[in-house]
Amino acid sequence: MKKRILFTGGSGKAGRHVVPWLINAGYDVHNIDLVPLDSPGVTNLIVDITDAGQVYNSLSMHRDFPDLDHGKGPQPFDAVVHFAAVPRILIKPDNETFRINTMGTYNVIEAAVKLGVRKIIVASSETTYGVCFAEGHRDFHQFPLEEDYDVNPMDSYGLSKVLNEKTARAFAERSGADIYALRIGNVIEPHEYAEFPRFFADPAIRKRIAWSYIDARDLGQIVHLCIEKDGMGYQVFNACNDTVSANTPSRELAARFYPNVRFAREIGEFEGLLSNRKIREVLGFKEEHDWRKYVAAG
Repeated sequence: MKKRILFTGGSGKAGRHVVPWLINAGYDVHNIDLVPLDSPGVTNLIVDITDAGQVYNSLSMHRDFPDLDHGKGPQPFDAVVHFAAVPRILIKPDNETFRINTMGTYNVIEAAVKLGVRKIIVASSETTYGVCFAEGHRDFHQFPLEEDYDVNPMDSYGLSKVLNEKTARAFAERSGADIYALRIGNVIEPHEYAEFPRFFADPAIRKRIAWSYIDARDLGQIVHLCIEKDGMGYQVFNACNDTVSANTPSRELAARFYPNVRFAREIGEFEGLLSNRKIREVLGFKEEHDWRKYVAAG
């Protein structure tokens, strides 16, 4: 039997790559979003995640017409992957961004837990580290950025993601379910590697995200690994590729743009300042899409 995955926000920038990756890995994927995802093998339902009743119903109804044939009623989902959100500041008013992201996440996790789902993966963000949408220049506390960092954003989006992590932890404590929060780096789709030479020429463009990136297809692998790794309770993982999205060594970038930020440990020459060490060591992540496959280092 294929595992049944309910995926929220599969029509978004990351989801439209992660969902096909999961289908190719052998899962049945049902996407709930405000717009459907036109991709082979996925089923869709239009759902507003800020409406708790809609979310609960989406988890407890038939997925598609063939589900009627077996006569056994709606079948449960094996995992929920929650990516649906307002994806950054300056799209909606700040209070609306905060409301949608926090209430949507609460509704999704609550419904999943109460309906017996034991694996939930939640999209958090590198913005939780506090610099991405900060007012003016702000130093990180230290490099590399790892999961035990004291996250302290000042913006509505980053704050919503911190609260979502707390919500996930509370439900994991209450229910015993495995709930993993992914602090996702800047998502890069295949066509966006054409922008990398511009990033190399002006590294300041990506200083606020510590030059992090995650290839959207490698994010699919990370979600797959999370679905298959059981028994860890509540966990936070940085979801990013191995190296910085720059052709300048990591310590040189830090010295130029963050001269007052200390290093807590030694790092490799181009190692990501947003560290993925935990997903490599705990989940066995092995990146397949280093930017060097698509861009000349120059």
